[in-house]
Amino acid sequence: MDRKKNYIPFGIKLFASYMLLTIVPLAILGYVANMVLSESVRSQTESSLRGTLRQMEDNIQYKVGDTKRLSDALYYDTTLARSIRHAEAGWVSYEATKKVLMPKFWATLDSTNRKMRLSVYLKNESISEVYYTADPGTDIVAVKNRFFEMLHLSRIENESWYRMFPEEKYGSTLVWMQVGDDAEHGRISLLRRLVDTSQATGLRDVGMIRISVFLSDLFESVDASKLIRGSALQIETKDKQIMFASGPREEAPANWKGMPVDRHLIIQDHLPDLGYNLVAAIPIDVLESGSRKITWITMLVCVLSAIVIAAVALTVTRAFMKRINKIIHILQAFSQGSYSKRIRYRGQDEFAQIADSLNALGARTDNLIQEVYLTNLRKKEAELESLQAQINPHFLYNTLSSISRLAKFGEVEKQHRMIMNLAKFYRMSLNEGKTIIPAGNELEQIQAYLAIQQVKYGDRVSVAYEWDAEVNRFMMTKLLLQPFVENALEHAWKGDRIELAIGAMLLREDSGLCLEFWVRDDGIGMPRERVEELFSDRQPVRRGYGIRNVHERIQLYYGAPYGVRIESDPACGGTLVRIRIPARRGMEGASASVDELLEGQAGG
Repeated sequence: MDRKKNYIPFGIKLFASYMLLTIVPLAILGYVANMVLSESVRSQTESSLRGTLRQMEDNIQYKVGDTKRLSDALYYDTTLARSIRHAEAGWVSYEATKKVLMPKFWATLDSTNRKMRLSVYLKNESISEVYYTADPGTDIVAVKNRFFEMLHLSRIENESWYRMFPEEKYGSTLVWMQVGDDAEHGRISLLRRLVDTSQATGLRDVGMIRISVFLSDLFESVDASKLIRGSALQIETKDKQIMFASGPREEAPANWKGMPVDRHLIIQDHLPDLGYNLVAAIPIDVLESGSRKITWITMLVCVLSAIVIAAVALTVTRAFMKRINKIIHILQAFSQGSYSKRIRYRGQDEFAQIADSLNALGARTDNLIQEVYLTNLRKKEAELESLQAQINPHFLYNTLSSISRLAKFGEVEKQHRMIMNLAKFYRMSLNEGKTIIPAGNELEQIQAYLAIQQVKYGDRVSVAYEWDAEVNRFMMTKLLLQPFVENALEHAWKGDRIELAIGAMLLREDSGLCLEFWVRDDGIGMPRERVEELFSDRQPVRRGYGIRNVHERIQLYYGAPYGVRIESDPACGGTLVRIRIPARRGMEGASASVDELLEGQAGG
C-alpha cells in the first residue's frame, strides 16, 4: 500500500529524464550563447559609437586646422610683418594699409566661407584703425558674417589674457580662448602673435591675430542625434567648464556631476589642438537594447527548441509506455485469473522477446488451470454419481415397494402414473450421460420425482411451482435442485404435513443476465450453525454432502460469484434455498460431459 501510495508512473520518470538531460544542456548553451552574442553586440555597438565620435573629432580637427591655416597665411607673411613695422604716419601708412594690409586680410577671409571675425592688433599706431560699430548687445559677426578689423595693440595691453599669453615659440605658439564678447555670443577665438623675422636679432613682435568663430560652427559635427537615442555630448575644458553640449536637456545638465553615471556609459576623448575634451554619455539601457533583443531571441529559440524536444520526448515516451502498458495489462489479466490474453510486438527487440515469453507463460498456465479445473470437475461429477448411486437404490426400492402395494390394492391408475414418473425420472437423470441440460428438463425431473413422492405421501405433501417459462431457454448443470427437494422431504417435516415451493426466474443485473432457482419449505428450519457447517470443509464428510457438492459444482462451472445460499430461522420455521447461476444458452465448450471436455483439452 505504501508503494502504491507513493507511486510515480514510469512514463513520467522517463519523460522527466529526457527533459532533464536535454533542457539543462540547452539552458546552459543558451546562456553561454546569449552572453557571447550580447557581449559581441555591445562591443560592436560601442565600437560603432567610438567610430562616430572619431568622425566628430576629425571634423572638429579639420575646422580647427582650417582656422589655423588662415592664421598661418598671416603669421608666415614676412611682407605683411615688414609693412606693419615700417609704416609711417601719412602717405606711407596709407599706402601700406591700402595696398598691403587690407588686400591680405580680405584674401585671408575670402579663402573660406565660414562666418568669422579677423581682428589684427598692431603695435605700430601710425597705421590707422579700421573697424565696424554696432549697437550694444548686437553680435556684429552674425550681422556681417565675415569681416576684418585693424586695431591698435594698446586696446588689449591691459587684458589679462594678453598679459598671460605664453612666450613666443616660432610657428607653435597659439591659444584657443574666449575673450572679449566671445562668451556672450557663443564664440571662441584663435589668438596668435604676428612676428617679424627679418631682423638678425631674432623674432620681433609686431601685433596680435584674433580669429573668432562660432562654437556652433566649430562643433557643428557634435550632434547627439548621430548616436543612439538618449545620448548626450559635451565639449568641456580641463576644469570641466562646458563649452558646448548636444542632447536632451534633462540628460545634458550644466555640468556632468548631475549625470546618472551608473546608468550611462561615459566615453571621453581629448581634442589636442583645443585642449578640450569630447565627452559622450550613452544610456546603458538603450545601449543594451540590442543585447536584450539578442536575449529575447535566444530565449525564444531555447523555448521553441524545448517545445520541440518535449514533443519528441513525449512521442518517444508514449511509444515506449504503450509497449510497457501492454505488458502491464496482460500481467493484470494474469493476476485476475485470465490467461487467455496475448500480446504481439513488431520487430525482434527485447519487448518482442518479453511478449513471446509472457504469451508462452500464459498459454502454459491456462492449460494447467484447465487441466486442474476439469480434473476437479470430473472429481465432483464422480462424487455426484457416487451420491446418486447411494440415493437411487434406496429411492428405487421405496418406489418399487409403493408400486407393489398399489398393485396389491388394485390401484392400477396410480400404479401406472408412478411407473411412468419413475421412468421419466431415470430418463432425465441419465440424460444420455450429459452434464449440461436445458433448464426445462431440470423442472421435468423435479416434477417426476415429486409426483412419485406425492403418490407415496398423498396429501401430506403439497407442491407449488413458481417457474418462469423464460428460464427454459437457457442451459444449466443437471441435478441442482433435487438434493434440496430430497433433503426437505427427509429432514424438514414439521408435524405430518409439508408444503414445498419450487421456482425459477431470470434476473437482469449490471454484470449481465443470471438465473435464480429456489426451493422453499415450511418445515422445522435449520440453526445458523448448521447452515454454516453445510459449507464448511471442517464438517464430517457425510453431513450435508449433497448440498455442499451442488455449491462446489456451481462454482467450478460458473465461478466464485455464483452458488447456493440458505436462509432459515428455526424460531419461525421454514427454509429457503437460493441457487444462482449465469444465464447461458450453452456452456462455451462444456456442453456435453466432462469426458468430452477432457478430450477437447487434450486435443487442443
